[in-house]
Amino acid sequence: MRLVILTQYYPPEMGAPQARLSELAKRFVARGHEVTVVTAMPNYPTGKIHAGYGGLLRREEHYGARVIRTFIYPTQRADFLHRLSNYFSFVFSSAFFGTFLLGRTDFIIVESPPLFLGLAGYWLSRLKRARLIFNVSDLWPDSVVRLGKLREGSRGHRCSLWLEKFCYGKAWLVSGQSAGILQDIRRRFPSMRQFHLSNGVDPKAFNQSHRSEQLRQELGKGRSCLAIYAGLHGLAQGLDQILAAADRLRDLSELAIILVGDGPEKEDLQRQAIAMQLPNVQFLPARPRGEMAALAASADIALVTLKMHLPGAVPSKIYEAMGVGVPVLLVADGEPAEIIRRTECGLVTPMNDAAALAEALRKLVADPALRRTCGENGRRAAETEFNRDIIVSRFIDYLEKAIAC
Repeated sequence: MRLVILTQYYPPEMGAPQARLSELAKRFVARGHEVTVVTAMPNYPTGKIHAGYGGLLRREEHYGARVIRTFIYPTQRADFLHRLSNYFSFVFSSAFFGTFLLGRTDFIIVESPPLFLGLAGYWLSRLKRARLIFNVSDLWPDSVVRLGKLREGSRGHRCSLWLEKFCYGKAWLVSGQSAGILQDIRRRFPSMRQFHLSNGVDPKAFNQSHRSEQLRQELGKGRSCLAIYAGLHGLAQGLDQILAAADRLRDLSELAIILVGDGPEKEDLQRQAIAMQLPNVQFLPARPRGEMAALAASADIALVTLKMHLPGAVPSKIYEAMGVGVPVLLVADGEPAEIIRRTECGLVTPMNDAAALAEALRKLVADPALRRTCGENGRRAAETEFNRDIIVSRFIDYLEKAIAC
């Protein structure tokens, strides 16, 4: 089977889509299939092309998959013109180079967002006579409207709705990262063929064997209980909620709150922390993917926050915390909250409620037995329900069966 993954985001960039898609490609290769990834020059989330990359085209190999990187206009600015330039520069460059460099293909998987990449995916699927799989990890344009980046009913919103319908309608299969995403799509497009390609974790890569006392000492700086957020510092994450909770926990001398990562909101968050003179908060730069298991396993509490309800959104940090057996403190509702409560792997607090978040942190800090029980429950769920090997194996079986028919 010949498979193409078309995605704007891919390692060495850090992030949930990058990790998920590279793991998907690796497992397809391990099953004996031929994988080509068409992606952009790495630039996320800083908006700067990584050292050693650039230009119009670069070819390399990653875990046995052929990787074709094409031009992108890099930017971290969130205004309309710059974001469109970023998205469409890759739409056009991937469509152009894919036309000449891709051979015969059975399936093309398009990662959305950005929704616009569906145009390049449709063009290449028709040209290569491949079945188009539209993989939805975030419901555009709904989430963009909720984040205030697009006005509902505007011309841009109407065009986005048309493009969403076009991409779903041209796809042979729509896959989704969460049950909520697929429920939303099924409600609006009931005849669509769907597959639940859940996010998950590799329990062999994320486990307690990576816990490092040396790293804990470096991070804690004398504090014994580490609550760590590791990921994008963006608008949707609402990390100011963590700062507000930290302000209420100054008396907990053992608690260190550590925010690891980068993103458009980081500088503003750092300014807020300085203005608030928070002694229990520190910011660290993003860590390479190879260090994430040790970072996650060395925490006592995994912080996962959302600022608003985004239908279908399930942060990948939940699964990594489960894998390493660390309790999750979630600020969210909907499907993520249901997962935490059902698996009993942590605590859930309402969004934008600093008092509730502070109280939940205080509870976890004071109760090591509760932390241990939640961690064990999470590890069990990672091995059985959210095991990436099992999830991807089912997807490969599904596609192999389609080819055989």
